[in-house]
Amino acid sequence: MKTAVIIPARMASQRFPNKPLAKIDGISMIQRVWQQGIDSKIGDVFVACSEKQVFDLITSNGGKAIMTDPDLPSGTDRVFEAFNTLHNKNEYESIINLQGDMPLINPMILEIVNLPLNYGYEIGTIATNISSDQESNTNITKVSIDWEKSISVGNSIEFYKDSRKQYENIYQHVGIYSFKPSTLYKIVSMEPSKNEIERKLEQFRALDAGIKIGIIYIENVPISVDTMEDLILVEKIIKNNNGTSK
Repeated sequence: MKTAVIIPARMASQRFPNKPLAKIDGISMIQRVWQQGIDSKIGDVFVACSEKQVFDLITSNGGKAIMTDPDLPSGTDRVFEAFNTLHNKNEYESIINLQGDMPLINPMILEIVNLPLNYGYEIGTIATNISSDQESNTNITKVSIDWEKSISVGNSIEFYKDSRKQYENIYQHVGIYSFKPSTLYKIVSMEPSKNEIERKLEQFRALDAGIKIGIIYIENVPISVDTMEDLILVEKIIKNNNGTSK
């Protein structure tokens, strides 16, 4: 399956301004995520950015970066705009949206997130285990899943952030997605749904339109960086690994 891995990067994050260029043991976060994409060896890797500093950083390291409109409403829109500029876009069977705040992500996961597409889903994503503290954390997105018995893929039923004190068949959602190109076009062409607006979760645009999201379970997926505290923790992990994200 020919895949384009696209990493959306935006400096104007409300919770963590300038996050893509935040240094982790001397190397910027976006550079670390880009390198994990390269190490996956599953396809071409692009950084979809809206600031020249990020563009210059990636291209100066030999990478491929694409400038996008800074006023786009979401990372999904940024991924689509970048993909739409590719001269060979019709060659790709899969687009992976790799979040730019996941410097510890295992490159092997990027190949696994394509699996739901092989089973007929139009969108694929990842779930991991969740602790009681994480279930109470409103920054963490949870997902309930209807597992298919004969295959390793489940059907995503609902996503939410508020704690419900429920633990049975509840997992932590990992914000990496695979899309069929036609589905990504369909998603960005639709208006935000009522649930998407009220719950502030983009996944509902697909679910409310009847588009199923296939999900794969992977144990102990590393954290993403949402806060300065997360950054400090990730840096500690990387330093303990002798400066690498592995």
